Amino acid sequence: MSLSAGTTALYKDAAQPIEARVEDLLSRMTIQEKADQICQSVVLDTNPNNPQPENVGKIQPTFGSYIYFANIPERNAAQKIAIEQSRLGIPAIFGADVIHGCFLTFPIVLAQSCAWNPELVRLSCSFAASEARRIGVEWVFSPMIDVTFDPRWGRIAEGYGESPYGASVFATAAVKGYQGETLGSLDTVACTLKHFTAYGASEGGRDYAYTDVSPVRLWEMYLPPYEAAVKAGAASIMSSFNDLNGVPVTANHYLLTEVLRDRWGFKGPVVTDWGAIEQLVTQGYATDAREGLKLAMNAGIDIDMTTYTATRYLAQLVEAGDVPVERVDEAVRRILSLKFALGIFEHPYAEVGNTISPERLKGAKQLAEDLAVQSLVLLKNEGDTLPISQPTQRIALIGPVATNKADVLGAWNYASKADETISIEQGLREALPSTVSLKTEQGCGFNDEKCDGFAAAVELAQQSDLVILCLGEKSNMSGENASRSSLRLPGVQEELALAIAETGKPVVLLIASGRPVELQRLEPKMQAILAIWQPGTMTGSAVANVLLGQCNPSGRLSVTWPRSSGQIPIFHNMHLRARGNTSQGEYQDIPTTPQYEFGFGLSYTTFRYSPITLESTTVKPGGELVAEVTVTNTGKVDGSEIAFWFINDPVASITQPIKELKHFEKAAIPAGASRVFRFTIQPERDLAFRNGQGDSVLEPGVIKLMIGGQETSFRVEK
Repeated sequence: MSLSAGTTALYKDAAQPIEARVEDLLSRMTIQEKADQICQSVVLDTNPNNPQPENVGKIQPTFGSYIYFANIPERNAAQKIAIEQSRLGIPAIFGADVIHGCFLTFPIVLAQSCAWNPELVRLSCSFAASEARRIGVEWVFSPMIDVTFDPRWGRIAEGYGESPYGASVFATAAVKGYQGETLGSLDTVACTLKHFTAYGASEGGRDYAYTDVSPVRLWEMYLPPYEAAVKAGAASIMSSFNDLNGVPVTANHYLLTEVLRDRWGFKGPVVTDWGAIEQLVTQGYATDAREGLKLAMNAGIDIDMTTYTATRYLAQLVEAGDVPVERVDEAVRRILSLKFALGIFEHPYAEVGNTISPERLKGAKQLAEDLAVQSLVLLKNEGDTLPISQPTQRIALIGPVATNKADVLGAWNYASKADETISIEQGLREALPSTVSLKTEQGCGFNDEKCDGFAAAVELAQQSDLVILCLGEKSNMSGENASRSSLRLPGVQEELALAIAETGKPVVLLIASGRPVELQRLEPKMQAILAIWQPGTMTGSAVANVLLGQCNPSGRLSVTWPRSSGQIPIFHNMHLRARGNTSQGEYQDIPTTPQYEFGFGLSYTTFRYSPITLESTTVKPGGELVAEVTVTNTGKVDGSEIAFWFINDPVASITQPIKELKHFEKAAIPAGASRVFRFTIQPERDLAFRNGQGDSVLEPGVIKLMIGGQETSFRVEK
């Protein structure tokens, strides 16, 4: 069915410009062939919840793209049929949820943001792209840059925390890491920004739920990371599931066309999330799938993930005049442009055995370990319990995470192998001197409701000098469709911790989770607490290095850690209450303050901040104002500090948050040394705010500047 051997088509000539190749191919396509390019299926789709291609009279391999699960022969077989059994020989593009690594698994994304090291994020995405591309994944559904401050929502594990500015910086780093200098390289993939937008505001933290967000909140909180990542050159975007303010994003013309295309100039394809077009019916916005396709296409959707609505109904809608053929051509043009940019027409197949070199893999494992080390957040360290001192001879390692290799990988570990994970036990055994005894007891499982293992765990604790208690969540307790109503540790883990604490032995609590967990009952009983999140393949090495003092913890929280679920929402950039931060309006049963605030994290050393110095007390539009602070390491060991610069606009025509992160910098500071941190303030970039129309507003007046417990102010002049 392909073009005859003697035919030379311009679109097959790699020497031609991409735009010319796209237009040539587009001119040859029928409306049904265009519809098939808009459809995305799954390689060997056997999901009974999905409409099967044979039921709609189509041959699956003619579709434009596939979701793919790391089986090269199956992928190449589907590609061979797409090329050889379609009239025009258009290859498919293969996408996958490569979220925090491919084979080598890096820490979950929330953990990565706690390292506050964009360069490590870029490098991790770059290596993930290299591994993914070698098995035939040209397109990843990552990064997830949904801002959220609700830890009940399971997908908080996939994002970069609650700061729009922080998420913008990390989103930019991820885009550069995945896509490199050119998409045609064997070491790069096209990335997908998701989920556009305000998905992180789902009511009650329930996945797929309705979101009600004011226009101001939309522009100040949820859109900035997407705008930054679009400017960084992201190749594609995924629309979010949520019904936003009464118009599901899948059919939201304002977001998908007016903002994304007209305002930001985004050129790449927009793909729906899984089954989202048919879910417009469930959401009460479309009467049936046919109408759902019409609404989605006219709003600006280019690719339909897994519902096959385009191949079923698009030709009918065009013929009826319900979807303009120009809108169809626009969508297909974007899809083909991406394929040509990726070089898929010239290199459609994945090569079996084309793997990463051992030397490069070794370096990547060190990268994964470094990122994990820097993501660990020391929450408590009473009496310098950590690092573990030399006199400690007997250590009890207790809890469901102690020897676990699978769940420390976290949700969305694409092609990882649990048996290659370094567990906490393994990491400690390799790092501890031979004179130290390390014994383990599980105590309980993640979800156990019985205390059968407590006695053995308590007995081991009593026989030890120090207890390392490893508690947390299974990997599937966070991620998609993994919301929780309570932040308490699952099962009887909290009861196990309290029983161990009763022994009177010093306890180091390690929390392995995909979200903040409730610690208000445990915190007073523990001598040290370390949030390790779900650190990935190199878990044990990273944890051991920090516990033993080979590495000084430098992680800082990228999301506020509540005392209880009842405090939600609670986040650093909230607005003031009508009676300010007084006792009025606070909870009667617990403090209103969080357990641990945004940016919190301890070190094995201490840092002192000097007063802030400003080169001027005023700044004008178009000008700059340089602020500096000197940070001194006042302890006895080297450490790294993260300088967080916050601003507050006390009086504005639209009330502003208590504080907003505007700049951060991480730097190593040797013991006894000092480092100057500098923030060059640009009023239009750093001091303006957005109104409900998304316009930038810069008003004259006083601005407060805060860092490390220091505060000063300056004035913006007209």
